[in-house]
Amino acid sequence: MDVRAKLEILADAAKYDASCSSSGAKRRTPKGGVGNAEGMGICHSYTPDGRCVSLLKILLTNLCIYDCQYCINRISSDVPRARFTPEEVVQLTLDFYRRNYIEGLFLSSGVIKSPDFTMEQLVRVAQLLREVHGFGGYIHLKAVPGASPELLAQAGRWADRLSANIELPTDGDLQKLAPQKSFAETGATMGAIHARVAQAKAEREESPRAPVFAPAGQSTQMIVGATPSPDAAVLDTANRLYRRFALKRVYYSAYSPIPAGDVRLPAKAPPLVREHRLYQADWLMRFYGFAPAELTPAEAPQLSLDLDPKLAWALRSRALFPVDVNRAPRELLLRVPGLGARTVQRLLRIRRWHAVTLADLARLKVPLSRVRPFVVTADHRPTLLLDDARLAERLRAPASQLSLFASAEAARTGEL
Repeated sequence: MDVRAKLEILADAAKYDASCSSSGAKRRTPKGGVGNAEGMGICHSYTPDGRCVSLLKILLTNLCIYDCQYCINRISSDVPRARFTPEEVVQLTLDFYRRNYIEGLFLSSGVIKSPDFTMEQLVRVAQLLREVHGFGGYIHLKAVPGASPELLAQAGRWADRLSANIELPTDGDLQKLAPQKSFAETGATMGAIHARVAQAKAEREESPRAPVFAPAGQSTQMIVGATPSPDAAVLDTANRLYRRFALKRVYYSAYSPIPAGDVRLPAKAPPLVREHRLYQADWLMRFYGFAPAELTPAEAPQLSLDLDPKLAWALRSRALFPVDVNRAPRELLLRVPGLGARTVQRLLRIRRWHAVTLADLARLKVPLSRVRPFVVTADHRPTLLLDDARLAERLRAPASQLSLFASAEAARTGEL
């Protein structure tokens, strides 16, 4: 099979992996080398549902010894198979880069022979690119759960980011659909990477010449909708991973039905808006101080598809509102629907000089119709608005055509 035919198979097989963001890398072009991951070197491109597309995204192989029922590449799947050699991936990366098609490489793989053998192949690609060809572009390698710590250490030496996929929201889900995998094994891999990242940071504080280790950190991916586990379980797992392993990102991927799938799998994909709500909730946990139980309480374990998580929480917590924007602390202002992190920062500066009014909020481009029931300003005090039984209906955003650039702006500013 020629390289082009392999590329058609293995690039298509890689589309199910969403964790390809290239943010956070600051690698400079080595002397005499090609490419860099700094400044304009990486071109970020986000689809409306948050996926990043800017890298040569391929699998080393779609052969796999595992039989994960939700995966198109499982060993029992009847799909065309292919396998690149490390040298072929290196040549493809350099050829695409020199044609200005890509800014870096995202390389994942099915597991062949063993986790260690697969990891050796992935590491060899990164090593050849860095050491032989002086490639300074971004490299994201998949960390194979169960690979030895020594191989992970080598991977982090050459790659900018590593990611070991947690796959499903609970260990019980994995036992049903992928009994050859476990949270414990993936967690051990994440723990080894986390320890190496922390060690490298400590060494570089003592000496700037100390080697870096996966400078863009690690991430993971979770498939949503393949099992009945609610959003509460998804967010709880994501929150624990953030806290234990300091992950840069958890990516949520809506389950995509596959040919001849297991009867325990749903016949239809979940609505993409569910994936979108999970990304919004994830953002609220990381940057707005929300706990998973606040966004998905026991009586509502699924995120609302009609309301964004912050508004849904505010409507369940009406007793906390209205909030006086001239007196409330930052933590409480961040919980007001319609006020993003940047707007709150500006409000805190403005109110040092004069009392904030609705006109000030309008100048900050705050959506007044959305925020008015929840705030008190110098010239506005809502009366009975929060008691309106139709408040949720009034605040629900009307259906509209999504913008290709709206999610990129939200990702940059952090405003919801």
